[in-house]
Amino acid sequence: MAALYEGYTLCGLAPAQNLSNSGIQGIEEERDSDHVVVTDSTRSVMLYKVSDQKPLGSWTVKQGQNLTCPAVFNSQTKEYVAVSDNKVSSDVWRVHCVHGGEPVVLFQRGAVRLLDSLLAAPQQPINEVLAEEEAIRWSINMVAETQQFVIFTTEQKGDNFLYVQRLNPNTLQRYRLEKEEPGISPLSFSASFRDQHIRLLYLYPNGHMYQSVVSVRGPGAEEGAQALPLPRSLLLALPVSEGLLEAASALVLDEAHVAVVGVPHPSAGAGKDFLCIWNANFQTLQAGKEMAGKIYGQLWSYSNKLFIPHGKTLSVIPYECPKSSLASALGKLRQAQGLLSRVDIQVLQPSVGQLAATLVSRSLADPAFYTPTTLAQIVHTQCLCHSVCPDLVLLALERKDYFLCQLCLQFFPDIPEAVTCACLKAFISIPDVDAEKASLDPDSISFMETLMSRECGQVGLQNGFSPTSFEGGHSEDKETTPIPPEQICPVGLHKAVLLNEVLQTAYSDTFLLPHLKDLCSQHVVLFLQYLQFLYQRCSQDSFPQMHGLRSPSLNQIMDWVCLVLDAHFTVLVMTPEAKGLLLNLHSFVKSQVRLVSELGKIEGSLQELNKMKVKKDVGQYSIEVIELF
Repeated sequence: MAALYEGYTLCGLAPAQNLSNSGIQGIEEERDSDHVVVTDSTRSVMLYKVSDQKPLGSWTVKQGQNLTCPAVFNSQTKEYVAVSDNKVSSDVWRVHCVHGGEPVVLFQRGAVRLLDSLLAAPQQPINEVLAEEEAIRWSINMVAETQQFVIFTTEQKGDNFLYVQRLNPNTLQRYRLEKEEPGISPLSFSASFRDQHIRLLYLYPNGHMYQSVVSVRGPGAEEGAQALPLPRSLLLALPVSEGLLEAASALVLDEAHVAVVGVPHPSAGAGKDFLCIWNANFQTLQAGKEMAGKIYGQLWSYSNKLFIPHGKTLSVIPYECPKSSLASALGKLRQAQGLLSRVDIQVLQPSVGQLAATLVSRSLADPAFYTPTTLAQIVHTQCLCHSVCPDLVLLALERKDYFLCQLCLQFFPDIPEAVTCACLKAFISIPDVDAEKASLDPDSISFMETLMSRECGQVGLQNGFSPTSFEGGHSEDKETTPIPPEQICPVGLHKAVLLNEVLQTAYSDTFLLPHLKDLCSQHVVLFLQYLQFLYQRCSQDSFPQMHGLRSPSLNQIMDWVCLVLDAHFTVLVMTPEAKGLLLNLHSFVKSQVRLVSELGKIEGSLQELNKMKVKKDVGQYSIEVIELF
């Protein structure tokens, strides 16, 4: 269980007369865990030794000047950096300095510069990144995988955006946050780095706390490009007594725990303000401490200490967050299935996501541990997506759990193209004997069974007879028509079902093509043969429509044919085994082009038919002659 220990006062505050703010701009950790730099909202900077609550030094700008962003300690030069009256060569939003990274300057219009390069040429032009009426609301600097990032959020006419600026090399990613209720924007943001992803946590006035996950290896956006949508998952639904929260903040402490201030305690009376620690994995409040005086919605954390302004005091509260036990969590739930079968499962969406992430993490760390039934049930709840549990599909592939792979492809709307291709490579290389052992979705199997059944002596036959045998008023039995090779499915039933799931997964051509090029020529030929078979069967007029059964559309099949040919055309031309396949595809496309051309010739006539006025009084029977010119 997390714990909040007895706190102490670091210093007094001089809040604004109307108590609208605490009078503190920011708190930054200095050279070690026992020193912090506190910048007030006017002219002063103070250095404190935390353990002694003792001021060690202070600095003040000239009369008439104001400090416009928190001061930071530059560990490389052993100097303090601050900005007065916004200006360097343009208006400055923040100076950031993080351990292991170079000091950087974030300008109010979104540009980022290294401090050294800026000091070397203070009058250099500063470009504008943000659009008109777009303003920065929050920012942070972090080092992830030896790369330095400046992350900031903006607001423009009620829309909120996330920018991820990578330094050396410089790339910029821009995302649009999903909208919450009309008229409300996030009160606070916090970010952490884990498993090659930046995890953004943000709290809304209605008590909803969301998490969004961004890959640090994502491609940079081109100038003027539209912001990408940023998926989110509900992490916590915090209690809100009446109305909306006004001054609240949430801060990530570790993988499972979140500190929250300015949100009512679930079991306390109205009018009391608390600092709380929640376990987001299991939706439990683990520690709480009442804070006297007004809460300003500010919170900082350094070296297992929380810094919180309240009333006329800046308090330091030590905390501890031991790791939660999976065994104890599952023990309290008695049976993970006593959870997943609940009618109100959507309410428990955050718990379900964290349970899945914990199970996957344990399975990856311990080869002897795996819970396929529970994981399948979690995916079936549709409370999970890839961004919440990014390792689940890869774990399923590693354990050769093809049923779980199929469920993820069916229910996850945000599977990256790299993972889609990993599934394709795994499925196409499975021996048919092994694939047949997998238990798969019955509807998907029914579709392929119907599609493949015509291979078994049923081509050209209707009710056991050939339609061409009715000549001269009599019929006769005929032998089964030989099946052309291209109309025989080149893979087994279950392998075909798995490939169909890949065909129905959402993707972007730009991101998918590079990964498709990793397929070997043997698998490319086999995949194209299957796509050819699938298209020819599904496009036949005599093929019955399989309403209600999960199956790829003609457009999806043809799109994949084009993608595979784009990725491997040169290799296929040089591969002898692919010659017949390419000729078949060429003749097929040629016939399709001819069909489209013929349809184009009668397009005008068909449009005229739509324009014709239908006679109202036609009686029970009528014949109308329409002349097409």
